[in-house]
Amino acid sequence: QKHEFSVDMTCEGCSSAVTRVLNKLGGVQFDIDLPNKKVFIESEHSVDLLLETLKKTGKNATYVGVK
Repeated sequence: QKHEFSVDMTCEGCSSAVTRVLNKLGGVQFDIDLPNKKVFIESEHSVDLLLETLKKTGKNATYVGVK
């Protein structure tokens, strides 16, 4: 299942922070669309856990829906 999240990323540093927390979580495949501030995550993890993980970057993150 592929989930779409909106994350307030403004620079490469932001997207590397997202990459770092998601890699640390593990069990995820993801694509980051920096210009549109979107993160697409394919994972068995719950949406709540994924959202919590994205928020660890200190950025505002919201769940958009299933892609």
